[in-house]
Amino acid sequence: MKLPPEVEFHQDIRLFVYRPRGLINEAALNKVISIIEELEAATQEPFNRFSDTTDTHEVELNLKYVIHVSLHRRLSHKGRAPVKSAILATDSTLVHYARLLALLTQGSSIKVQVFQDRKEAAHWLGVPLELLAPKPSAANHSG
Repeated sequence: MKLPPEVEFHQDIRLFVYRPRGLINEAALNKVISIIEELEAATQEPFNRFSDTTDTHEVELNLKYVIHVSLHRRLSHKGRAPVKSAILATDSTLVHYARLLALLTQGSSIKVQVFQDRKEAAHWLGVPLELLAPKPSAANHSG
């Protein structure tokens, strides 16, 4: 499966990394959720997730959508092995929505935790900090 530039999948350590840039909206989240669901179907093995939202500068989401997606993921992951989903967020709106996701997935096989420190997220996921390091943007390569 060809992954978009904002997504990495480290099959060896079972880690999915999502690094959205700029705008995060329903279309962006629907795209990444479909990639996660395709990987879940293809691999049949659990994998943890890390979302680095620190390069997201605009949020176009609403409460109804976040609740709908949270419940969809909760139900579609029912009966699967537990996974961790670490969300690195510093924007207050994204922190709010990420905490809502964590609340709505409580008691399911998806354990969501919101972090403001990358090192803490790496520790919780049990992965090297380097794997969660920010990637330079394309704009930084043109100099």
